[in-house]
Amino acid sequence: MQNISPKDDLIRDVRRFKELMIGFGRRRSLRDPVAAAVEELELSPPQIHTLLWVGHEGQLTMGEVAQRLGVSEKTVTGIIDRLERRHLVSRERGDADRRVVRCKLTKTGEKVYHHLDELTSRAMGQFLGLLDREDRQLLFRLLEKVQRKIESATAAARKAAQQ
Repeated sequence: MQNISPKDDLIRDVRRFKELMIGFGRRRSLRDPVAAAVEELELSPPQIHTLLWVGHEGQLTMGEVAQRLGVSEKTVTGIIDRLERRHLVSRERGDADRRVVRCKLTKTGEKVYHHLDELTSRAMGQFLGLLDREDRQLLFRLLEKVQRKIESATAAARKAAQQ
């Protein structure tokens, strides 16, 4: 019997996970609601994601939006500029520190956010509906476990960086 190291096992699992995620990506039906919103609203995917983040979390600084999108602050400035021109977001400077700029949804932006939230909820319902209740609960437990481990590792890294 062949000895498989934990590292080899992980490498094999990464390949398997990657293939599964690529397979999901090939199924356009899972992306249709957001893709339809991109066309319907004439917004780019980063603009859609910005509206979803700001709508979900409330006011966010430009840096926080950039972090959520995985882009630079310079890039997020252009995204926010375009959303502001469409009257979907507004910017406010902080009272305590005028350098801090926060983005928030306008009334029109809130309507668009609720529409996008409904579309994404419907898509998630279709996806989760493929599993029975027991499997959904298992999926949630696993994702929550991963989330806790990521949060723990992030906190440990922050603590180490402060020392």
